[in-house]
Amino acid sequence: MGFSIFSSFARLSAPFRASVRMSAAPTTSAASAAAAALASSAPAGAQKATVAAGCFWGVEHEYRKHFEGKGVYDARVGYIGGDAASPSYRAVCSGSTGHAEATQITFDPTKVSYRELLEFFYKMHDPTTPNQQGNDRGSQYRSGIFYHDAEQEKVAREVTAAANEQWWKGKIVTEILPAKQWWDAEDYHQLYLVNNPDGYVCASHYVRSFPELK
Repeated sequence: MGFSIFSSFARLSAPFRASVRMSAAPTTSAASAAAAALASSAPAGAQKATVAAGCFWGVEHEYRKHFEGKGVYDARVGYIGGDAASPSYRAVCSGSTGHAEATQITFDPTKVSYRELLEFFYKMHDPTTPNQQGNDRGSQYRSGIFYHDAEQEKVAREVTAAANEQWWKGKIVTEILPAKQWWDAEDYHQLYLVNNPDGYVCASHYVRSFPELK
């Protein structure tokens, strides 16, 4: 428990340390601006996938690292699933807004499928711990898939059922809900682990070597 408290404190204080570093390093904000520009320039036919899997720094980083040059245009971190308007990081971390820390991926469905992105989702975090990832505890760290249309809902339920049976032994607690209002997280959270390579990484964020789903 002591380590968990330390982890939460480290996560809350890290962005403020990072914001100081950003003011001294203009390349940080430039990198975030470049990522935003890339997302906005995504060609017609691009789709979005929205997932929550604990601390969004690691989720974004894993998707970018794994799918670089493979059909993902952008991955942005933000908040979804809550009631408050324009939620701040501190408010979300308090658990009072109902939001989950999430990642919204813009992708080319001709190069990478929504199914592939969700199979990766179930490999790179622990979907069996309610309101928790590693040492991070709270509803903002819950596991969730937020679908954007009926086809995405169908795929999400199929992949979840298969991963639950073949990989996670019936213990998945991931929520599957329609994607409603999305709020971009503050700029210093975007590309956080690129700009802060020694930053906090949740212990549950790594890619498991599971066999292919049947």
